[in-house]
This record gives sequence, C-alpha cells and structure tokens, in this order.
Amino acid sequence: QGKLVESGGGSVQPGGSLRLSCVASGFSFSHYDMRWYRQAPGKERVRIATISSASIIYNYEDSVTGRFTISRDNAKNTAYLQMNSLKPEDTAVYYCQARRGPSEYWGQGTQVTVSS
Repeated sequence: QGKLVESGGGSVQPGGSLRLSCVASGFSFSHYDMRWYRQAPGKERVRIATISSASIIYNYEDSVTGRFTISRDNAKNTAYLQMNSLKPEDTAVYYCQARRGPSEYWGQGTQVTVSS
C-alpha cells in the first residue's frame, strides 16, 4: 500500500523560508509525477507546483512562481518544496500527491503558518 508522509511545516515570519519534504513508500516513486497542493481555511485545495517523474517538466501556480521551487530525489523517494519569501497569504495546510494515470496517493498534510 502506497504512502506519502509530509514534514517540514511550521510557523515562520513573513519573508522567511521553509522546506517541505514528502517521503514516499510502497510504490514506484520514480514513475510518478509529484504535486504540491495547499488548502487555506475556508478555501478549496489548490495545486501549486508539479514536477514530472524525470524532473523534466515543472509547473507553478502564479502566486508562488519565483518564490517556491519543487524538486525531487528519486534515489531517496522524496519530493521537496522550497518556499522562500513567505507571505501571510501562504498560510495553509500543504499536501503532496503522487500521480500516474488513474493511480494517486496523498499525504496527510503539514501546516504552514506565516505570521508576524
């Protein structure tokens, strides 16, 4: 059974940085595209970053472009989201997703709070 576990969330002041990690187990991680989503209180879950299985294709949602970087290490079965220049509006629960065709796995989410 596939599993994703996120870590790295926390509280940070505006302008600060965090790096989220997403460790995969139980499936062929290197064959899956990886995505990061976030869900702010009272709002829908939104996809913010995507990286293809071979790290060839990247996509970012407009609000995080230039500030967030998605990456992966297939040898470690881990995806990352480096978040710089954080803003209060980045406050949300962040989720990672592995997707390959109809097959997908979700992590449990990690809270990121940006506040002074």
